[in-house]
Amino acid sequence: MSNADEHAGPAVTGSVAHRVPDLGALELLLAVARLGSLGGAARELGITQPAASSRIRSMERQLGVALVDRSPRGSRLTDAGALVTDWARRIVEAAEAFDVGAQALRDRRDSRLRVAASMTIAEYLLPGWLLALRAQRPDTAVSLHAGNSTVVAERLLSDEADLGFVEGLSVPAGLDSAVIAHDRLIVVTAPGHAWARRRRSLAAEELASTPLILREKGSGTRQVLDAALGGLARPLIELSSTTAVKAAVVSGAGPAVLSELAVGEELAMRRLVSVPVEGVALARDLRAVWPTGHRPTGPARDLLSLTRG
Repeated sequence: MSNADEHAGPAVTGSVAHRVPDLGALELLLAVARLGSLGGAARELGITQPAASSRIRSMERQLGVALVDRSPRGSRLTDAGALVTDWARRIVEAAEAFDVGAQALRDRRDSRLRVAASMTIAEYLLPGWLLALRAQRPDTAVSLHAGNSTVVAERLLSDEADLGFVEGLSVPAGLDSAVIAHDRLIVVTAPGHAWARRRRSLAAEELASTPLILREKGSGTRQVLDAALGGLARPLIELSSTTAVKAAVVSGAGPAVLSELAVGEELAMRRLVSVPVEGVALARDLRAVWPTGHRPTGPARDLLSLTRG
């Protein structure tokens, strides 16, 4: 082995992370101690013998002491190497305990997923996504809270949900987002309504001046309609779910503006009729949302990936 001057110790300054060998080097030293062979230790750890030799030399320079005597008959720890190996064993055991604890945290996180979604997404898109997620993660328990976009934001910001979905024009404050789909609102009436028989498109002014069956304020659908009509939408009735709005329109109570996703079956069966409208911007983006700076992980990340598929 080289003389003591070659292994003169470094100045003790800076972070302990710069003075203590990394776990990979310590595991290598333990393998050399157990096997009595640098080559055998390299094979066990899946690295080449030159790489193992280089790592041992680097650790010796870092610590300022010789750790291993190498000879044709094998590798033997020096007295300092034996002492460092005892310390290394405690560090590696502590790291293994740390890893077990971290895995337990990941398992606890991955055992549940709390989703908050605005009504249209919750009713017409999420069921398919959650079925696909169940195929990937059968052991993850999923809870879904459906509410308007304002409620979704509140649940995310109070840590009552891991991932949210909204359908308004803007992203609520305090949240990051990604567009996951596109949607369009359409005017619908019962087949017996006068609008169902008209031949010309509705103008924005006529839509704004007509009392409508509306979703409540705070819903994404209401936000888009209010923005399109300059806040002039007139409520005939305000209801808190798309299903309730559809039922009211089907009964002949009046016209409504609803997501195209929500009325496909009713249009196909002629329980509702779509009324063309011009001069009104009724397209919108559907977004996944999460607290700013906290990108989804675990099941929430997997669900987000599925929405983009």
